[in-house]
Amino acid sequence: MADEAQLSPYVFACEGGLVLDQPTFKMQPGMALELENFEPDVRGGYRRINGHTKWNSNIVPQTSSSTEKVLMSAFFDGNNKVIAARGEKVFEAASGSGSWSEIDTGRSSAGKYTHHRYNLGGTEFIVWADGANHATKYDGTTVTDLNATGAPANPKFVTGFKDALFFAGHSANPEEIIFTAPFTDSDFSTANGAGSIRIDSQVTALFPFRNELIIFGEERIYRLTGNTVADFVLQPITRDIGCLNGFTVQELAGDIIFLGRDGLRTVAGTEKINDVELGTISGNVKELFDDTDVDEFESTVIPGKTQYRLFKSVAGSVESTITGVIAVRKQQGFEFSTVKGIKPSSTDSFTAQGETFVLHGGYDGYVYRQESGNTFDGTNIIGRYRSPDMTMGDAGIRKNFQRVIINYSPTGAINSDLFLRYDYESPAAARPAAYPFDSSLVVALYGSAIYGTSTYGGQSNPLVRQPVEGSGFAVAMRVVDNATSAPYTLKGFQLEFDAGARR
Repeated sequence: MADEAQLSPYVFACEGGLVLDQPTFKMQPGMALELENFEPDVRGGYRRINGHTKWNSNIVPQTSSSTEKVLMSAFFDGNNKVIAARGEKVFEAASGSGSWSEIDTGRSSAGKYTHHRYNLGGTEFIVWADGANHATKYDGTTVTDLNATGAPANPKFVTGFKDALFFAGHSANPEEIIFTAPFTDSDFSTANGAGSIRIDSQVTALFPFRNELIIFGEERIYRLTGNTVADFVLQPITRDIGCLNGFTVQELAGDIIFLGRDGLRTVAGTEKINDVELGTISGNVKELFDDTDVDEFESTVIPGKTQYRLFKSVAGSVESTITGVIAVRKQQGFEFSTVKGIKPSSTDSFTAQGETFVLHGGYDGYVYRQESGNTFDGTNIIGRYRSPDMTMGDAGIRKNFQRVIINYSPTGAINSDLFLRYDYESPAAARPAAYPFDSSLVVALYGSAIYGTSTYGGQSNPLVRQPVEGSGFAVAMRVVDNATSAPYTLKGFQLEFDAGARR
């Protein structure tokens, strides 16, 4: 190695997330050209994601000989169990190895389910709708169809607003919303305060938000305000943008995220007068939403991480080939990454007694709990990070690289490899072999002269001091993780080099 006193350091923090709409040489060093199964961390850096494990070791029973996906996976705090639908039946089971108990057998031709949890008269209920049957409520003991006179026959969407249940998506009237009388889930009599609302677009989602009900249509978005049918007011949020799929709508960090035809949007941004572009948050990763063969969408949120996850399903594709999107709301805006290896057919996120349950049902008939374990139910999580190509401020000088110092935050042992790639991965450039993260090279503390505490916020993150070889006018770094080790966070890097000849 060259004399350390002669080495030039180049330091950058991992921030900015995945960026796919800029040339590599225009990107900020901390951004990522590839960020798969890493998540932008609200505390800084890129964190290898957690895995998932089976909620219950038993498969949800199916109702036919064909393979059926899980159409609903919903946590119900009223009985501390998960409600799962598969085929034309609904089941419940506790966590662990107990059997799934059948609770609803009277359904037919069931589609994907929506659900809503609510309290009525001191009793906890969950209600579900599937677009093919009457909506159904459950109190932990008894299942009851909501089929009174005036009830929608086959709603797709159900939610609660102002002490009433609201339904939409019934096939005969896709633009209509029907709601119950106040303080009841089964009275559809207009004389008692029930009623209906119609918008000029097919309803794709209903979402209560603060004191409003947000009504998403294919080409419009409306808000409903007021307390009862006597003073309800329907107002447009926008007549220019709609929601592509209702299963993409989630609340996160004081706003609502949804998928429009031009990518992910927020309601607050979309509402800005005469500037619908401001509502788009996924411009940096727009190409991830250019798929034309997506069959289904699912989404969920992890509130403690201010994180939104969107999953796309393509018919016939295996889990390992499906790419989903992670969006993390940070102070300066959203940062993105991708997730590969999860193919949900239903999702749910629910917080009970301070604990968040993030669930998904699979095409294989099992229900899984996300944010659990270090594998995808026994399958290694493959994490990938690639930096932009960096010239260190001078593309005309060849750099002879001597060492990379990796600042990271571990929660256990790390089993990852570092790769250096030179000159935009030119075939003529050197391609050094992988450098494994070597714990013997870890330094417990770093000096503030190298890493400023204002950037990294502390003096206790370990460093990997890795000797490297190779030279080039530009360099990019890759980190590849293919193990079952605990998650860790890449905080930043320092590249040390001596200057060579100018071309």
